Amino acid sequence: MDFLKSAVASAIAKGSSFPYSLGDRVDIGDSIWALHNATKREDGSSCSIFTFDIASNKSRLPLAKNAMRKSRTLRHPGVIRVIDTIETETSIYIVTERVVPLSWHVKLRSLSEETAKWGLHTVSSTLKFINEDASSVHGAVRAASVFTSESGEWKLGGFEILSSMNDEDAIIYTYGSIVPDAARYTPPEIVKGGWDIIKRHPLTAVDSYGLGILVFEVFNGGFAGGDQLGKTTNIPPTMQQSYKRLCAANPKIRLSPAHFVEQGKKSGGFFQTPLIRLTDDIESLGLKNDAEREEFINELDELSEDFPEEFFKMKVLPELLKSVEFGGGGPKVLGAILKIGSKLSPEEFNSKLTPVIVRLFGNPDRALRVCLLDHLPLMIDNLPQKVVNDRIFPPMTSGFTDVAPVVREQTVKAVLTVINKLSDRTINGDLLKFLARTANDEQPGIRTNTTICLGKIAKNLGQSSRSKVLIAAFSRAIRDPFVHARNAGLMALGATMDYFTEEDCATKILPAVCSVLLDKEKMIRDQANKTIDLYLQRIRKFTSTMPDTALPSAGPEESTKDAARIGTSNDNSWAGWAISSFTNKITTANGEIEPTANGKPAESDNARSASAPRSTTSTPAVEPNPAKKMLRPAAQLNRSVSEQPAPVAAKFEEPGKADDDVYEAWGAMDDDDEEEQPSKDDDPFSPVTQPKPLPSLTTSPKSPAIPYDDGGEPDFAGWLAAQSKAKSKKPLPKGLSKPATTTAASRTVNTPAAKPKTVVAPAKKIDTTPKDEEEDDGWGDAWD
Repeated sequence: MDFLKSAVASAIAKGSSFPYSLGDRVDIGDSIWALHNATKREDGSSCSIFTFDIASNKSRLPLAKNAMRKSRTLRHPGVIRVIDTIETETSIYIVTERVVPLSWHVKLRSLSEETAKWGLHTVSSTLKFINEDASSVHGAVRAASVFTSESGEWKLGGFEILSSMNDEDAIIYTYGSIVPDAARYTPPEIVKGGWDIIKRHPLTAVDSYGLGILVFEVFNGGFAGGDQLGKTTNIPPTMQQSYKRLCAANPKIRLSPAHFVEQGKKSGGFFQTPLIRLTDDIESLGLKNDAEREEFINELDELSEDFPEEFFKMKVLPELLKSVEFGGGGPKVLGAILKIGSKLSPEEFNSKLTPVIVRLFGNPDRALRVCLLDHLPLMIDNLPQKVVNDRIFPPMTSGFTDVAPVVREQTVKAVLTVINKLSDRTINGDLLKFLARTANDEQPGIRTNTTICLGKIAKNLGQSSRSKVLIAAFSRAIRDPFVHARNAGLMALGATMDYFTEEDCATKILPAVCSVLLDKEKMIRDQANKTIDLYLQRIRKFTSTMPDTALPSAGPEESTKDAARIGTSNDNSWAGWAISSFTNKITTANGEIEPTANGKPAESDNARSASAPRSTTSTPAVEPNPAKKMLRPAAQLNRSVSEQPAPVAAKFEEPGKADDDVYEAWGAMDDDDEEEQPSKDDDPFSPVTQPKPLPSLTTSPKSPAIPYDDGGEPDFAGWLAAQSKAKSKKPLPKGLSKPATTTAASRTVNTPAAKPKTVVAPAKKIDTTPKDEEEDDGWGDAWD
């Protein structure tokens, strides 16, 4: 029959009319209650339910009803918070906040000394309230009557015999002895004289004795019996004297809970701990002035890692958030918030901290923003990517242009933290533009950090603009007047070598690094040599895979002819190439003299040295075979500047449209001071420099302008002719001498002139008249 009633009560509790859903049962040892984890059906909030089965415990029903009545009327922070009470014909339900029995932690001995002191302080303060303010006696203080809440705070329960001493028929006198395990925890005077004797002793005597047992249980993992009481094993030395007075056999000399708290609160007392001070001050944090708030935060920083995390999450964190957002808590309070937030789960972080952090990034307080940037590593893992990219990074970018250097520097450093939460569009758009500004910052440390930052985020940059941006930034860095900025640029080039092509390495990076080989600082010279060695190894490895030549293979006949023409090409001496050029001119001067229209032979240009001016007295010869023209294009000597073709470097002036904005921002990094950069006219490789035309050669009045043709070889013959004229002063044959005087008009392009007659004489006198120095073409000067 009893079993049937119990089953019916359980069914009612789980039925639809019951507003709570019972969950797992929690073991609380020998007790009149069964404890269950539960949830409220209305909102799903967690709670605990103490259930009492009337049918199976009729003898203890008065205890259950007293506990239900006292728990509803007794309100104190150290008492379990009651949400609801339900009484039916078969059961009694006390719905409370979610709690866990303290006996679990006691048996596992998982409580640190600081946490145990903090909890004992809470229980002692609660007993002080019960004894003095409520004029009542708890009567069953022990580990089984204490619970821990979700915030980690110790809460006093077990109100089965809680009685007011103003009540003559108090339940403690009648039912005190039927409390579970009463014999082990009953004071010695009650064992001898019964519960009525407490009327003749101090009101606090019974609870003081129970508090002493609780101290022993907490530090020793349990309590076996009265013979252990009074032993100081594992009790903190500062607490031992007060503990002994709690357990005194004479009830009149026992230390009351109020005096126990007072002893612990004295200077140097056992209750003078940062955690206890934090608990006392947290409720009034918003009312403290700046000095008091700073002292509070300093104490908060002193707390070790073994303090109860739940207390910080549930109690401290909400108060800190109120203070920093509405009470002017400042960066110190924010630092404490983020330190606690690092221990939250992602769900807890998003619900409690993310909205506040997003609002704080828009705060104009520079100290607060710097603190946020400093603590980004602690919270970035818990922030969703969309929140970082869309709601945090946009206000964060104001730090790149802030007037305070410390804000700009911290913003650059924070890029490394948020880079993995930014989209490719944000990285290759806004971020690179802002980094281009800080790369030209007036503060050398910010320029250096920007270079380091670019080296570390190179893998995140888009492939289309990565090499352009990095080369421009690092090339600028190695020309920075700040020594550490130059060193950072060189090290960044070494770290990002894999992102550049071999052509970029050889044509852009190595020339830039070579400029600091003679740096005034040895650190820079050494780093430059290391960087050059890295790039040279890569280039050598690449060139070993290249073919020997890119020219097409020649046919058998042409190969034989070429071998005959450059018979000295295998000469390994320094002048071997020059001899080859000279023999080239001699071996190709063959052919026949064709008669002119008058029947007289014309002078052959083929028999003339390449350095001698072409004669215009004869009819123009047949154009040579186009296949044997020179490989390099002929220079248009007499073309005006307006007629010259556009420079070939146009491809450098039109970068791809996808990178225009970003690369233009970084292109500005190549602009240095005028004294540092060579002028464009002095730089033949500048993409915007107009090519300078070669000097014009003197032509006869009749002959059209003919480009200078050296056949692809150095003009060794011309050099010989110039040397013979300058040193030996030997005259040339009359037929090879230059025309008499070349006027300015004869130098003009396309100037018509009368065609001189061609005269062929069997013999010519040698003209020994020295040439005017004005007629010297100057082509041999470079060889002197």
